[in-house]
Amino acid sequence: MVLGVAGGIAAYKAAELLRRFTESGHDVTVVPTASALEFVGAPTWAALSGKEIATGVFENITEVPHVRIGQQADLVVVAPATANTLARAAHGLADDLLSNVLLTARCPVVFAPAMHTEMWEHPATQANVATLRERGNIVIEPAEGRLTGKDTGKGRLPEPAEIFELSRAVLVHGGRTDLVGRHVVVSAGGTREYLDPVRYLGNRSSGLQGYAIARAAAARGAEVTLVAANVTLPDPAGLKVVRVGTTAELRDAVVSAAAGADAVVMAAAPADFRPTGVSEAKIKKAADGSAPTIELMQNPDILAEISHHRTKPGQIVVGFAAETGDETGSVLDLAAAKLKRKGCDLLVVNDVSGGAVFGSEVNKAVILGADGGHVDVQEGAKSALAEVIWDQIVLRMDEQPTN
Repeated sequence: MVLGVAGGIAAYKAAELLRRFTESGHDVTVVPTASALEFVGAPTWAALSGKEIATGVFENITEVPHVRIGQQADLVVVAPATANTLARAAHGLADDLLSNVLLTARCPVVFAPAMHTEMWEHPATQANVATLRERGNIVIEPAEGRLTGKDTGKGRLPEPAEIFELSRAVLVHGGRTDLVGRHVVVSAGGTREYLDPVRYLGNRSSGLQGYAIARAAAARGAEVTLVAANVTLPDPAGLKVVRVGTTAELRDAVVSAAAGADAVVMAAAPADFRPTGVSEAKIKKAADGSAPTIELMQNPDILAEISHHRTKPGQIVVGFAAETGDETGSVLDLAAAKLKRKGCDLLVVNDVSGGAVFGSEVNKAVILGADGGHVDVQEGAKSALAEVIWDQIVLRMDEQPTN
């Protein structure tokens, strides 16, 4: 792996990213620009990577580093990627070691931009980003927040932990960019329906699977909107995150984001019911020990709504079913009926008997297709299931007739 570091104030954060790469077993060659070394010196990179740092095309010339480093890489990550670095990469300049590496690399390349908002929004930068993406590179959307000095806005380097996770996803699927130019919507987490200012009806969904699905889509080049219901996880790198609480809020956010989306994956667990009224004061215990009666009403069926009222021709809709099976049928029997009733294209079925899946780092599932497809996904990391889901979505996108 190659970690390119450009000359921005966020260069210090690349040290944490490097640590994450090396501690997970990757062999990392750090290629800092001359400007980057003004922020973080070569001894730091050498100590963390365990390798001497090459900074120029004429160092160790017998090994031809400006060619060899890029040729041997399985992944190149540039973090931070300044406006200058993006411009040089887009125009194929080769005036330092990092730009030479980018020209010789035939592996996936991930750019994590960091710059002031005005620089990111400038038409020249946006044109360069578009060019790089058209060539199959992954350019992460910068985060919003505190910049250099007192400035705030879009242009902040995403957190190193999230750049690491996205980079790992790129390695998992071999750098496929089959979602470039696609806008996808993913929901995650579990909704809450309040009884009073303190209590609510909810469920055990952690949002881990939805976040893995969103992260995998971004790693394959998609523009991703993540609608997160009561999730405490950090925002994945390069995504637009919309936070919601109740099922009604989830419905409004998903319907709005789904307008014009190429795919919608409803991985969130919305509450099926909500109280008919919410007490303005905390509900007190009765002196006689009796329990209050709570009247419930049914929540809107978001999956059925977006499946039956699609806003874009060819839009793919994916639902999730957490089933336990009962006297009326097995898990797959109930899921097959749900797939037909909801009208979605794919249904990811989890057997949650005994509380399985919720909050776990692993998952196993059966993916049912409205076209009769049936894919068994053995137990593994939730990120692995996410890749299979996108494989199935892309397959159906590719089958759509072109105009």
